[in-house]
Amino acid sequence: MKAKINLILDALLLLALGAMSGIGLLIKNVLVPGFRRWDIYGRNVELTFWGLGRHEWGMIHYAIGIGFAVLVVLHVVLHWPMVVAMGRKLIGHRLARRVAAVLLLAAAVALALLPILAKPEVHEPAGRGHGRGHGHGRHVEDVRPR
Repeated sequence: MKAKINLILDALLLLALGAMSGIGLLIKNVLVPGFRRWDIYGRNVELTFWGLGRHEWGMIHYAIGIGFAVLVVLHVVLHWPMVVAMGRKLIGHRLARRVAAVLLLAAAVALALLPILAKPEVHEPAGRGHGRGHGHGRHVEDVRPR
């Protein structure tokens, strides 16, 4: 039964990884941001794929990413005895294992939560239409609501 669960979990992880990669490439290369639309189409056009725009695909990408993270945690939990055994084999000293585990966990949590603490750089658009001056406008102080 455990082997069947692992196989299903690994299949779901593979599908989620494929979906995240594909949607990421779709957003980056097909549903391009406004400033690239001017360069490609000569005007600001609205781009969709299967009736969904860049932001809708971004939300799907985000949701799949959350599901992927949950599946990875479940994968580690199901393989925990192997993780512990390999940790003991690779890092012999108990204190060193604990320090390595704490540092690894702290780094993972910091990387996951860093975007929540980030402040955007805000620029005024310049040139033809919104988004044309991406990164080239006058810098404006943070105007997020407090």
